[in-house]
Amino acid sequence: MGEGWVDKFRAAVADELPAAVDLRHRLHADPRPSGDEAATARAVVAALEAGDGAPVAHTGRVVRVGGDGPAVVLRAELDGLPIEERTGVPWASRNGFMHACGHDVHLAALVAVCRAAARIGPPAPVLALLQPREETAPSGAVDVVRAGVLDGCLAVVGVHVQPRLAEGVVSATPGPVNAAADEFEITIDGRGGHAGYPHITRDPVLALCQSVVSLQQIASRRFDPVLGAVCTVGEVTAGSAANVVPPTASARGTIRVMRDDDRAVAADLIRDIVAHTAAAHGCEGRVTMRPLQPVLENDRRLAAEAALRLAGMGATVDTTFRSFGADDFSHYCRLTRGLMLFVGTAGDDAPGLHHAGFLPDDALVGRVADAYLAGYLAACDTA
Repeated sequence: MGEGWVDKFRAAVADELPAAVDLRHRLHADPRPSGDEAATARAVVAALEAGDGAPVAHTGRVVRVGGDGPAVVLRAELDGLPIEERTGVPWASRNGFMHACGHDVHLAALVAVCRAAARIGPPAPVLALLQPREETAPSGAVDVVRAGVLDGCLAVVGVHVQPRLAEGVVSATPGPVNAAADEFEITIDGRGGHAGYPHITRDPVLALCQSVVSLQQIASRRFDPVLGAVCTVGEVTAGSAANVVPPTASARGTIRVMRDDDRAVAADLIRDIVAHTAAAHGCEGRVTMRPLQPVLENDRRLAAEAALRLAGMGATVDTTFRSFGADDFSHYCRLTRGLMLFVGTAGDDAPGLHHAGFLPDDALVGRVADAYLAGYLAACDTA
């Protein structure tokens, strides 16, 4: 596709941006939780003005733009997070949920690109995938895959705002870019009793605390540091009184790795550490694993072509950024050619994703739209 056509497409997108920013504000003011996104999907479908599309994954929607034939799938997420917003803007959410992960920006940018495509006639159809339940399990992406939405598509493209990248930078990194993420729950059973008589108890709190500390050895001593792993325990529960040793203590956490083959290895290490640490304290420990997302791996040719397109659009392109964040977009990349692009919003001092103060500037709608367009063009170029 010649540069003249690309410039025409970008100009059409630019014409759509004022309405897209208004849509972003409306979506931001009324976020819906995972599994309850039907109203958000209706609002986006209405803005697309490309027909009702088809329902998918219960509360999601798929809308085709540009005729028949194999399509490039552009995905954006519908759900908000259970966070009380603290941004202070007039269009802030007041319903106890918040678009604190940029999904409002992604949706608005996707609408701008799809409306522009409908106006100028795209070389390949666009399939707007409005995906529910990105933030929670069971994953909306798994249901989309099971529904066959991606069958026969040319590629699937996602874009995500990223506060760990500077504003103006877009990442188009080949290979693995997000980690596999699984959750685990630890339960340690001991023998409860009075705190004044510890010798006749078997303290599960002590065993749990030592287990949590020992789990850090997975990343620091049990995995090749070049490959990396992250093990975090984010929730610990035990007891109800200061002077009572409880009979049971529990914890929940996440393990993240950059190779899918390492997931089973990490799970076995967690089980061994907990079981043996608990036994050393006279307790019994068990672990329940909950598999979530695989590694998100970008198609290398798509990433390279998108990087060229982004550079031509004036973006500063990064081809090295990776993170131990996780995204269920990874399920799509296991089925077909996939590309996740990250659009920088700020630096390390700014509020991060899932923070009550996270608020990308409205200008990000246009930059995310450019990233969607670059991914779309890369898919067409390499079809």
